[in-house]
Amino acid sequence: MNLRNVWNLVVKELRGLGRDRIMLVLIVYAFSLSIYTSSNAVPDALHNASISIVDEDQSHLSSRIATAFYPPYFVPPEMITTAEMDARMDAGLDTFALNIPPDFERDVLAGKSPAIQLNVDATRMSQAFTGNGYIQQIVTSEVSEYVASHRAPAALPVDLILRARYNPSLDPGWFGAISSVMQSITMLSLVLTGAALIREKEHGTVEHLLVMPVTATEIMLSKIWSMGAVVLVAAAFALVVVVQGALGVPIAGSVPLFLAGAALMLFATTCLGVFLATIAGSMPQFALLMMLVLLPLQVLSGAMTPRESMPEIIQTIMLAAPNTHFVIMSQAILFRGAGLETVWPQFLALAVIGAVLFWLALGRFRKFLR
Repeated sequence: MNLRNVWNLVVKELRGLGRDRIMLVLIVYAFSLSIYTSSNAVPDALHNASISIVDEDQSHLSSRIATAFYPPYFVPPEMITTAEMDARMDAGLDTFALNIPPDFERDVLAGKSPAIQLNVDATRMSQAFTGNGYIQQIVTSEVSEYVASHRAPAALPVDLILRARYNPSLDPGWFGAISSVMQSITMLSLVLTGAALIREKEHGTVEHLLVMPVTATEIMLSKIWSMGAVVLVAAAFALVVVVQGALGVPIAGSVPLFLAGAALMLFATTCLGVFLATIAGSMPQFALLMMLVLLPLQVLSGAMTPRESMPEIIQTIMLAAPNTHFVIMSQAILFRGAGLETVWPQFLALAVIGAVLFWLALGRFRKFLR
């Protein structure tokens, strides 16, 4: 293998990418605006949920409950009538509608157990599930404090002290931003490498390569190195400028150590991208293959849901996927500040999986050039 040939082919690949405006826009979007929106639009977070209140009691207690809902979890509640409640829910104006019945305060002070009706728009599933618990807790707390006539902590037989590690403010945006970086690394490495190979075939430049004094290994390595380097630089920019700078998300571990692991991940995924491109005959076919491959890789790798909640057979099968080890390594380094002594098994697994994928992709690529 001639490294000079590989370098010249790398330059050719970078020039070809520079002329592809759509791919450049995709790279910029995936490592900037996509990360920002993922951090600020986490679906399971309760943020500015709309709520309306039907106050049929008009008492001091009902007023106290109404004023207990405020940003950032809820917008200031709208005071409506019973006739408006169903119409507003049907129109999608309210996620929650709280109906306080007449004589509510009198029944509470009399020791009875009056009921408050909470109507929930369950089509907004994530906010409905989280907000339901918040509202129950708020109403119960306000009623208890009103009956006790003062704010006093409940006397519990056990004092439970919460210690939130790695994310003391419990901000879901921290998880969303870093997870978006990991997902973009996987997606872009597959897309760029596969598109570069298919672009060669559609433009007819594969035949030009065949008459040049270069080998299949040199051509494939040039695509892996060039596209992997672009994604790696973009990921470093995203972590430093977007995640730490614009979003203010702290990174507990070493960014260079994470990028070293990302380089191994890129080696594996770019080889997988070449393999998929040799199977697909055109960009539409490659896009369909991407949907079949990328979605399971992202969903079952542990980036969206913990692997422990998946069936054991899925956990075992996904150990053959590079994403699984990359997610474990990334979360350990970026969230928990782990060092090489902790994540070396994931580094080793990525290197082995990358070598296997390189061997498989090279065999397919040689047949592709014939």
